[in-house]
Amino acid sequence: MPKLPFTGRARRDIAFCVLTLPLTLPGPVVGFAVTIGLAQAVGPPWVAGGNPSWLALLTAVAVAVLTAALMVATGAARVLAAATRRAAGRLLGEHLPPLPPRHARLGDGPGWGAMAYLMLKLPAGLAECYAVGIFWVAGLVDLTYPFWWLSFRNHSLGVRLNPVPVITPFDWSGTGGHFRVATFPGTFAAFGAGVGMLLAAPWVTRAVVAADRWLVRGLLGPGRTAQRLQDLEQTRALAVDDAAARLRRLERDLHDGAQIRLATLAMNLGMARKKLGDQGAVPDLAAARELVGAAHGNAKDALVELRELARGIHPPVLDNGLTDALASLAATSAIPAELAVTVPVRPTPAIETIAYFCAAELLANAAKHSQATTIKIFITERAGLLALRITDDGLGGADPSRGSGLSGLAQRVAVVDGRLDIASPPGGPTQVTVELPLRAGNP
Repeated sequence: MPKLPFTGRARRDIAFCVLTLPLTLPGPVVGFAVTIGLAQAVGPPWVAGGNPSWLALLTAVAVAVLTAALMVATGAARVLAAATRRAAGRLLGEHLPPLPPRHARLGDGPGWGAMAYLMLKLPAGLAECYAVGIFWVAGLVDLTYPFWWLSFRNHSLGVRLNPVPVITPFDWSGTGGHFRVATFPGTFAAFGAGVGMLLAAPWVTRAVVAADRWLVRGLLGPGRTAQRLQDLEQTRALAVDDAAARLRRLERDLHDGAQIRLATLAMNLGMARKKLGDQGAVPDLAAARELVGAAHGNAKDALVELRELARGIHPPVLDNGLTDALASLAATSAIPAELAVTVPVRPTPAIETIAYFCAAELLANAAKHSQATTIKIFITERAGLLALRITDDGLGGADPSRGSGLSGLAQRVAVVDGRLDIASPPGGPTQVTVELPLRAGNP
């Protein structure tokens, strides 16, 4: 269903086109100006037969390259590109990772990428100018024809006025040479053209901005190698933080649970020993029996808690494979769960553990928040990736930023270069997909 043209996204696209064009013009303009200035300074000896000689063309290319190198070496390309990066982040939601610091001058890879963007921005900027100027500005102007015609085109009888041009997207000259209005009824044709142009304007603007967005992603980012290094540093930091948090949680659970129970067990056994005495008849047999019974109960509780702690580190059911482990989760789920597994190649134990804990966390979240009646668990292997997909028919609205455990899952998955996708519109359904490599460490 078509929407009105003046949506928030359309306004942001227009703002991006208008604001970024002046920021990126210095790159090609400086190179072009230096080339033209050198050609004029050298004069006619460099021109043969009215056409530029090969030497002049090579000189123009050399000057353009030197200009680009100067902008990279001085950091000017980075400065101009940084403004575009900020505009893309605020207006288009294209938040790029920060660029690495500039160490080498001419060997600055991100700086050369920024310079390449500044050069390629010229054709992209012309397309954006065409979209904004013709479809938006001219479209709005065409809407005004019926309103000012009778006020400004009133004249005496017998006076013949020239037709008024109407700018359309098909008039490449921008002068309205193909479409002219000579009468008041004709102004409604101009009005209709304006309506059509405004209805098409958001889609045209979105298309040219998408091309610019592609350039921004490819040329203004930190580069594939630098991005990979940043990702590795981030995942290493996440792995260290996750391991430290697990150790703290394990220490806390041992201190607050099993350790206290074992201490109580030792205390009860010590008291029972006193009640039993060292030799002869037992002074208080009933009290001794009670203390031994309490110690026995504490021992069993401590064993249960230790088993739970061990299961949190590595569930024993995973020794039989991920299929049996997920079947156990589905059987004990608070919400009826269906399971379908198609994994011909068994992943490594580390990947199986991550997949298991992701499934357990997602089932727990669904039981707490979704109010669902059924859950479906699908796990497949495709293109060397383990894909775990869990869907429910609940209320939806799952948001990692609200502390539902999803952000922790995303961090755990990122440690092995995995990916977490969440689709949970308000009203449901919710679908969470976890993609993991079959072997930990595969990119």
